Amino acid sequence: MSGRRIRRRPEEARLLILEAAEQLLVEGGPRAVQVRAVAQRVGMTDAGVTHHFGSRDGLLVALLRHGGRRMRHAIEDATRSWVEHGASLGELVGAIADVYEEGYSELAIALHAAGWRDEGVGMLDSVVEALHAARARAG
Repeated sequence: MSGRRIRRRPEEARLLILEAAEQLLVEGGPRAVQVRAVAQRVGMTDAGVTHHFGSRDGLLVALLRHGGRRMRHAIEDATRSWVEHGASLGELVGAIADVYEEGYSELAIALHAAGWRDEGVGMLDSVVEALHAARARAG
């Protein structure tokens, strides 16, 4: 690695690393997420990446949580917008489909291929709750 060293806050460095790892995951699947490849993308050393995540396995665990949070927030936003506008069920499904079309589908597929599963975090709980509330209002 050459050039001038860039000092970043730990949170900023972790986010940059996770975003680079996410790109590699989408582009090449779980095998593409290697510490060296991530380090090259963010312009740091392998040791710098390892410092933040401990190991490749630590990086993968953090990446899976990061991706899951992003997807959950996007689905929650789509559901919230749907509830606020009193739209039809078809429009809710369309809004969630839009979330996946904005690149989340590749991430979801890669996360699934990497073995990630929604273990009780209730990624779609907000959708289910909104549907139940809409049904209750309709009688």
